[in-house]
Amino acid sequence: MDNEQIRREARELLQNKWGSLVLVWLILYAISSLAPMTGIGGIVPLLVGGPFALAIATIFLKLTRREDFRIEELFDGFKDFSRTLVAYLLVALYVFLWSLLFIVPGIIAGIGYSMTFYIMAEDPKIDAQVAMRKSKDMMYGHKTEFFMLMLSFIGWFLLACLTFGIGLLFLSSYTTMASTIFYQRLKGQTMQQPQQESFTPTDTL
Repeated sequence: MDNEQIRREARELLQNKWGSLVLVWLILYAISSLAPMTGIGGIVPLLVGGPFALAIATIFLKLTRREDFRIEELFDGFKDFSRTLVAYLLVALYVFLWSLLFIVPGIIAGIGYSMTFYIMAEDPKIDAQVAMRKSKDMMYGHKTEFFMLMLSFIGWFLLACLTFGIGLLFLSSYTTMASTIFYQRLKGQTMQQPQQESFTPTDTL
C-alpha cells in the first residue's frame, strides 16, 4: 500500500472534522487522567478501554463513508459492554504474554489484533474471539506494511511533543484515520482473495 496516498486521503477525510475530533480525544484523555483519582485507576482503563475502542472505530468508519457523527456516540460502546470488555481484555492479555518473550513479538501481536474493533464495529453480532481471529487473518502478510505506515508518523509525533501534548490531539485523529483507511483497503483485498486458513489467538505470529 502507498503510505503517502493513505495519509493524503486521511487528511482529506478529516477536513472540517479536526475540531470535533479534538473534543472526542479531550474527553478520552480527561477520563484517563481522572481514573487514578478514583482509587481504582488500574481497573478503570480495563473496564472502559473496550467500549471506547469500539466507539472510536465506529466513528472513524463513519468518517471514511463521509458521514457525520455526534460527540455522544463516544459512549455508544457501553451499550455493547460485555463483548467489548472481553475483546479488550483478551487482546491486552495476548499482547502481554507475547511481550514476555520480547518486545518485538508483543508489537507483532498488537498489530495482528489491531483490526479487531473495526471488525466488531461492522458486525455487532460477531464474537470477540472470532473478531480477533479475523483480524489476524486480515493482517497475515501485512503487518510490516502497517508498521511502516505507523512509523511514517514519527516526525509528526516528535513535532506534537514540542507542543506540550496539544498536537497529539490532532495526531491521534490523523493516525487513527490512516489505520481506518488501511483496514478498509485490506478488507477490500481480503474479499477479492480466497479465504485464508483461520488462526487461533495462540497461533504462531
